[in-house]
Amino acid sequence: MGAVKKQQVKPGIARWRFALVALLLCLLALSLVFHLARLQVLPEAERGYRFLQDQGDARTIRTEEIAAYRGSIVDRNGELLAVSTPVHSLWANPQLLREAGADELRRLAAALEMKPAALAKRLEKYRSKEFMYLARHLAPEQAQQVLALDTAGVYSKKEYRRFYPAGEVTAQLLGFTNIDDSGQEGMELAYNQWLSGQPGAQQVVKDLKGRTVQDLAVVREARPGQDLRLSIDLRLQYLAYRELKRAVSENEAASGFMVILDTRSGNVLAMANQPSFNPNNRRGLNAAAMRNRALIDQFEPGSTVKPITALAALESGRYQPHTPIDTSPGYIRVPGKTLLDHRNYGVIDLTRVITKSSQVGITKIALDLEPNNIRGLFYRLGLGEAVGTGFPGEAAGILPSRSRWRPIERANFAFGYGLTVNSVQLAQAYSVIANAGLKRPVSLVLSGANPEAEPEQVVEAPLAREVTAMLETVITPAGTGTRAAVEGYRVAGKTGTVHKVGSGGYEDSRYRSVFAGFIPADRPRLAAVVVIDDPRNAKYYGGEVAAPVFGSVMAGAMRLLQVPPTEVDSPERQLAVQLSERGTES
Repeated sequence: MGAVKKQQVKPGIARWRFALVALLLCLLALSLVFHLARLQVLPEAERGYRFLQDQGDARTIRTEEIAAYRGSIVDRNGELLAVSTPVHSLWANPQLLREAGADELRRLAAALEMKPAALAKRLEKYRSKEFMYLARHLAPEQAQQVLALDTAGVYSKKEYRRFYPAGEVTAQLLGFTNIDDSGQEGMELAYNQWLSGQPGAQQVVKDLKGRTVQDLAVVREARPGQDLRLSIDLRLQYLAYRELKRAVSENEAASGFMVILDTRSGNVLAMANQPSFNPNNRRGLNAAAMRNRALIDQFEPGSTVKPITALAALESGRYQPHTPIDTSPGYIRVPGKTLLDHRNYGVIDLTRVITKSSQVGITKIALDLEPNNIRGLFYRLGLGEAVGTGFPGEAAGILPSRSRWRPIERANFAFGYGLTVNSVQLAQAYSVIANAGLKRPVSLVLSGANPEAEPEQVVEAPLAREVTAMLETVITPAGTGTRAAVEGYRVAGKTGTVHKVGSGGYEDSRYRSVFAGFIPADRPRLAAVVVIDDPRNAKYYGGEVAAPVFGSVMAGAMRLLQVPPTEVDSPERQLAVQLSERGTES
């Protein structure tokens, strides 16, 4: 029979092997899924998603400062005196900027209006740093021109720059801020904490070139500074500044200053200085022009304190306005010095002593009174102590106190030598007389600052009114202050001409011209002091140099404040004229 064929058996995969391979593949997939989940889901995993997220954020998310707006300074009527405007400052990362090509750096230097060599030198100086300023306080459109170059490592940040609309008119009073918007002088420095805001912070996403592509969140809101309302009336400030500048120029004086007080409140309405400066452009600034002389400078007040000595005489009870005083023969010898009048006035009363500013008459009164009583009255009126405005560098003045007074010291003290004041102190003293003996605290700020103090009666009202009548006679044709007169208004005031102190003592040919007074005398509204330092154009008497400034400024102030004129034929006016005409001259 035939041969039987063998069956061919195909080789197969054992089930267990197939199952093992399938299991391994599944485990590999599960392991991959677990690893991905471990990296992206499980927060506790080492180098997990939080680690990766932090690493990414560290390369793209930045916390930037939000500049805070500095509070504005306004006058009593809300007129802007100082305001912050938004600007842009450009900065760079030197390590990135150094990688730019030469052409790119030249374009950047041209946009920044600087020489390429200067930019290269700056890059070299900060080569190991990651921050340097390229330009500060640019206008937004100017900064955008630089940023449009798209230079790697160049960035911008928003800041604020201080602007002073009144310029040099209020320069010494307001002071100024530095480039970081922090107060450096004047009221900007005195109330820096009040005006300064609290910077904020925000998180942003930046690309590789450092450009902001997304704002994420505000970490801390910026808190703006608080506004400061000063007692200054900008209208009167302009008026005082204009007339003061004219007087300093015409008399070829070294400097001058003027302060105006509201007698009803004690508020400072104007405080002008010459020379001045432009706080908006301080290139080539003269340090002497920055000084607020009205509060910082001390000077001997001279004859402007003679009315206070007369008031001390009235307080003693030994003198009346019509008490006769013999000033013959026109001079008096005091151990150490001979004191002179301009001429022999003969026998005149106390009022006439003030009218004519008699050195002999005041000296005789001073030698007759207890010197510490005169000093005590000076102190009660505010001399010898700081006014308390809070202004940086405010002078307290010098009011000497002695257990024993030599005759010459008593005489000099009574007519304004041997003590020093600032102009605000002297204005406050005259304001006390104007207010019938009521002393009000002086303030430069209306709101947001010092608490108000209560007024104090420091002089008996009838005596203060008698001195007011004496001061009115100074402005009449018989007195020394006729150029301080204001048509239609009663003016009370006193002139002063003080020898300046030099290296060898008092100088014969250098003077300080002073006028102090208030208006209207019958219902006082304003008290003011004018000081012209070292006039060199022939004239130097207070009545010739300082009094005209007072008259011009007060005439304008009465119109601005709409103070009605005084009745020419009022009984008070007639009395003042009679007092000025009374007395005998030899």
